[in-house]
Amino acid sequence: MNATRRFAAVTLMALFTSACVTINIYFPAAAAEEAARMIVRDVLEQQEKPAVEPESMPEPSSLLKGGQAAGWLAWTLDRLVAPAAAQQPNLQVDTPATSRLRASMRKRISDLAPHLRSGAIGFGNDGFVAIRDLSLVPLRERSGVQRLVNEENADRTALYREIARANDRPDWEGQIRETFARVWVEEAPSGFWYQGSRGAWQQK
Repeated sequence: MNATRRFAAVTLMALFTSACVTINIYFPAAAAEEAARMIVRDVLEQQEKPAVEPESMPEPSSLLKGGQAAGWLAWTLDRLVAPAAAQQPNLQVDTPATSRLRASMRKRISDLAPHLRSGAIGFGNDGFVAIRDLSLVPLRERSGVQRLVNEENADRTALYREIARANDRPDWEGQIRETFARVWVEEAPSGFWYQGSRGAWQQK
C-alpha cells in the first residue's frame, strides 16, 4: 500500500469512528436554529424578514480532485457520511404547550415593545428579557413593566424546557436556550435594545 492509499485508509477510519460517536451525542444545531427563528419571528411578527442564509460550502469533490485515491476517498465518504447524517434527529417543537406559550408571548410583545425601544428593558444575552434602566419608565408604570418581564421570562423558560422535553432530551435545554438567545437578537426589530456577548447594551 503506497503512502496515499495508507493516508486515505487512516482518514476513513478516523472519520467513520467520529461519525459513530457523533450520532449518539449530536445536538441538531441547524434544526434548532431554524425552529428558533420560526418561533421568534412568529412572536415578533417579523415573518416577512428573510432568513439568514447559511454559508455556502464547496462540494467535497472540488476539495479532493487530483488522483484516483482521492476520488475513491470522496466516493466512500459520500456513502458513510450521508447515512450518518440521515440518522441525525429532527427537533420537535410543535406541541400543545409550545403553541400556548407562543400565543402568550405573541400577545405580550405589543406591551413590551415600547420599553424595548426606550431602553428600559432589552433582550439579554441569556435568552431572556432583562431590566436595563427602569428609570426610563414612569414611576407608576414600573411595577407593570417588571411584571411583564417576569411573565415573559417564565414563558421563555417553559418554552425552552418544553422543546427539550418534547424531544426526550432534557440535557438539550441549555443549548436550546443559547440558540434562542442569539436568534432573539438577530431577529429583533430596529430600535430594540439588546445585550452583547460581553454584557454591553446596545440598540439595533
